[in-house]
Amino acid sequence: MTSRYLKTLLCAGLMAVATTSCVNDLDREPFYEATSASVYRDFANYKPILGKLYAGFALTGQQGPAGRPDVGGIDEGASNYVRTYWMLQQVPTDEAVIAWNDPGLPALNTLTWSSSNDVTTAMYYRIFYQITLANEFIREMSDEKLNERGITGANLEEAKKFRAEARFLRALSYWHALDLYGSVPFVTEEDLIGKFFPEQASRAELFAYVESELLAIENELAAPRQNEYARADQAAAWTLLTKLYLNAEVYTNQQKNTEAITYATKVINAGYTLEADYDHLFMTTNNTSNEIIFPIAFDGLRTQSYGGTTFLTHAAVGGNMSASSFGIDSGWGGIRSTPAVYDLFSSTALASDDRANFHTDGQEKEINTIATFTDGYPITKWKNTNPAGQAGSNPTFVDTDFPMFRLADVYLMYAEAVLRGGTGGDASLALQYLNALRTRAYDGSTMGNVAANQMTLDFILDERARELNWEAHRRTDLIRFNRFTGDSYVWAWKGGMMEGTNVADFRKLYPIPANDLVANPNLTPTPGY
Repeated sequence: MTSRYLKTLLCAGLMAVATTSCVNDLDREPFYEATSASVYRDFANYKPILGKLYAGFALTGQQGPAGRPDVGGIDEGASNYVRTYWMLQQVPTDEAVIAWNDPGLPALNTLTWSSSNDVTTAMYYRIFYQITLANEFIREMSDEKLNERGITGANLEEAKKFRAEARFLRALSYWHALDLYGSVPFVTEEDLIGKFFPEQASRAELFAYVESELLAIENELAAPRQNEYARADQAAAWTLLTKLYLNAEVYTNQQKNTEAITYATKVINAGYTLEADYDHLFMTTNNTSNEIIFPIAFDGLRTQSYGGTTFLTHAAVGGNMSASSFGIDSGWGGIRSTPAVYDLFSSTALASDDRANFHTDGQEKEINTIATFTDGYPITKWKNTNPAGQAGSNPTFVDTDFPMFRLADVYLMYAEAVLRGGTGGDASLALQYLNALRTRAYDGSTMGNVAANQMTLDFILDERARELNWEAHRRTDLIRFNRFTGDSYVWAWKGGMMEGTNVADFRKLYPIPANDLVANPNLTPTPGY
């Protein structure tokens, strides 16, 4: 399936299903008047409804780019799922600062947010909106209901695959909740429709649930690389399991590095290959890449929003940068990197490493003033052009897909799990994977390759920043390495000081929004807030 076809499906997915909320203060516009009984009677409706579940990661409402939002009470454009997830994973770290003074953003730069922060609240609502949609779809896809509707044969098998994909998407959102917020309200398709106060699940309980869901659907999803483009398959589930297990000690105080190696190996053996040119992973033609395992699909004509790769491309352009060279009509002058990330590239690497995508002309390395775009070096990896330099279909809304999971990340996770003592892996193979990334980064040269004694955990953390910068991994990585809080590692404006300072450990989690604490008496505040 082509990228363009799925993006059309995502738009078709704006048709509606009846939904219920597990968050009492969500203000949603109903999709339309039809009841779920009439919608689900026709098998032809199932795929477009599934498309709505995928669309929720890329779009923000019923018409796009703004108007008729899915979630009320928050800025629609700024609360796009990918955009908000990126903000929470990047802006409080050494990889990014953002110049704007929009509600909630300054506190992300300095790690000083509260339980009323607009951005942390928006992400929470987006997560539970997605979970609500998935629960309703899964509820309507039960074996009993499919049998009642007379869904049989090939249609039945397809419906079961749709159901497995919905369970994957729900598991993905619950993993985001687990990683970002820790302990949150918990609802599934088994809960009765209607107003009630969901119970709060502990972090360990959420971990066990996400793990069990992914293991349960492992054999129900399409084989790796056999599903339509941008739909989940077994490799997407295996990659999420790898991430879950690699971070298990953070989530549950128990290491599961052996399991991380097991599932990383499944992905690595599934037929994916590294993109020959690193830069091509972040251009409009990245839907053709055999490295990307699970993307969020964007299209300048069919999935218009002010989030996703539209945000990532526009917001990184400002100062004396040429917007047209990025295939866009304007720069928004927002996001830059901190000196700490720039310094991860040696002077040799800055000249030779293809991943050192910094715009330095007219920019100051140091960030004296966060609100000044020319303080700090923007990273220029996201573009609305193809490798030949031709612009995408729309200069405002970007065609480039967002690679939520890709093979390079799995290579690095495999190496890290081996170094952390997981069994079933091979250190020499881990080094081979690591050097494959570095050979690609150095345009096929081995000049950047490392020896076995250089492959340390500290090196892996730095290499993840070089390889995966601005792809929404850094906060999780720093927490896993115990570098996010405290003062053992500081960067510009950490803790609100230009030179960086100590940050309390409770900042490893974002708070349950104050509004939800008021609405649901079963919830307890996130510790520290």
